[in-house]
Amino acid sequence: MKKKWRVLACGGLVAVMAGCAQIGYFAQAAHGQFSLLSEARPIDEWLASPGTEDKLKTKLARVKEIRAFAARELGLPDNDSYTTYADLKRPFVMWNIVATPELSLKPMEWCFPIAGCVKYRGYYRKEDAQAYAAELRAAKFDVEISGVPAYSTLGWFKDPVLSTFIQYPDGELARLVFHELAHQVVYVPGDSQFNESFAVAVEEAGVERWLEKHGDDKTRKAYVAYEGRKRDFLALLMKQRKALAANYERDASDSEKRKEKAAIFQALKDEYQVLKESWGGYAGYDRWFAEPLSNAHLSAIATYHDFVPGFRAMLAQQKDLGKFYTAVRALSALGKDERHQALANLGNSGPITAGNNVEIAAH
Repeated sequence: MKKKWRVLACGGLVAVMAGCAQIGYFAQAAHGQFSLLSEARPIDEWLASPGTEDKLKTKLARVKEIRAFAARELGLPDNDSYTTYADLKRPFVMWNIVATPELSLKPMEWCFPIAGCVKYRGYYRKEDAQAYAAELRAAKFDVEISGVPAYSTLGWFKDPVLSTFIQYPDGELARLVFHELAHQVVYVPGDSQFNESFAVAVEEAGVERWLEKHGDDKTRKAYVAYEGRKRDFLALLMKQRKALAANYERDASDSEKRKEKAAIFQALKDEYQVLKESWGGYAGYDRWFAEPLSNAHLSAIATYHDFVPGFRAMLAQQKDLGKFYTAVRALSALGKDERHQALANLGNSGPITAGNNVEIAAH
């Protein structure tokens, strides 16, 4: 029975809670996870059912191909993950909260047994996330609520394919599956930057290989356009995050810093409109601006991107994905500061490009 309550999530957050103050949070987390599993049915059943729409059948068949490719060509776990499908009838599986102080980019951390300390807190109901966000804002924290299309239970359960992402274009669908399976290969409790950057590096390498073997011209073109927009948007966010960091570090009064903070966020909005025009009006990132911009929007970017260049450099050195995973496991055994420094050194000269299926995903 004990194992049943060890619910892990990455890209979301579900963990055993301690103390009376956490009972409500744990209850919604446990209920949400088990409700999710109860909704899932084997993909083969959906494919065999005459009631399943042809469009969904096509996508589910494609997931089976992607899943087989992940195990055969990428060395990702060959288990029951992504062999079932659940129709959740909501836009996201979870809603994550990220919070920072008013004049800092350092995110809050929530620490739990097994999962360790993470920089986000997840809820299966948006209303619950909004209620907790209101408490944090009342305490003068900057807060972002972001919808999560998928997460990994690290192999503890059979992670299902979800209606929240099944209709993604094929390249993005493959990227997401590769990312979440990567969390089952290497996961370091309490080190979200390491875990997410590793998964982004794996998804990039995986999609490149998958498109080479299975992508047609239309799929490749769509994915190149998607990656280009993502790269542009990420560069904009990194630019303004750097400006915010410089603002908070300067010798100035809090009121002056608040004024500059507001100017930086206005510049971000203005430059985004220019980007949209260059994309021909593509509005996929509009939902990122749905709530008032805050430090929390930009603090989490580091979690998913800062160490990606280092992992890319490791993969280039190892050339083979199996050897790469072995090297990453060895790196994960080091102390946090030591492995972070090693990755920073490896990626020091590498450019930052796109990744991530949570924080800056656009649909």
